[in-house]
Amino acid sequence: MKTTPIQKIMTQNLVKLNLEDTLTKAESLFKSHKIRHLPVVNGDKIVGMLSYNDLLRISFADATDDDGDTVETTVYDMFTLEQVMSKQVSFVNASDPIEVAAELFITKDFHALPVLENDKLVGIVTTTDMIRFYNTKCK
Repeated sequence: MKTTPIQKIMTQNLVKLNLEDTLTKAESLFKSHKIRHLPVVNGDKIVGMLSYNDLLRISFADATDDDGDTVETTVYDMFTLEQVMSKQVSFVNASDPIEVAAELFITKDFHALPVLENDKLVGIVTTTDMIRFYNTKCK
């Protein structure tokens, strides 16, 4: 049975944060790109992952002004990205079979993994990518 490498199903057009970025920027990226996970880099090196749930944990709920467009982000100014992100980052390699990612999703309860090639961040694979792949295969 031929296995499919992660690079075939991963998202390559990355949206990512730099370590010095703000949580306000992170929230803006989450909402504008309709995503739930962001890799955090320092130069070319992956140093963390931030999920939308990480932001929800510190903000309880979005508070908006009367026009409903501006998010009250005062709480974000109390924390740095480094304080909120997950620093213990598991990753997969682009050439790994997708079963490696599936096993990590199951055993570690992750929903997104950075994908590396020669220690460089080249993509991200999510549970949604995995479901799309298997759904397409089953049709």
